[in-house]
Amino acid sequence: MAKYYVNKNAQANGDHEVHKDGCSYMPHSENRIYLGDFLYCSSAVSEAKKTYNQVNGCYYCSNACHTS
Repeated sequence: MAKYYVNKNAQANGDHEVHKDGCSYMPHSENRIYLGDFLYCSSAVSEAKKTYNQVNGCYYCSNACHTS
């Protein structure tokens, strides 16, 4: 299991990206919300959607949940 976070700041397209702990693109601590420990990024994305309507997995650390 891994710790997942969502970026409080949306990307230019409106997505709030979900990151796995240790990602080199992890937002600063003041700009992220801890989602919990999950086995799969899909569970973390589902959790993030409780807060934000537009969510996407990080291309680098949660690629299985990243959509173009």
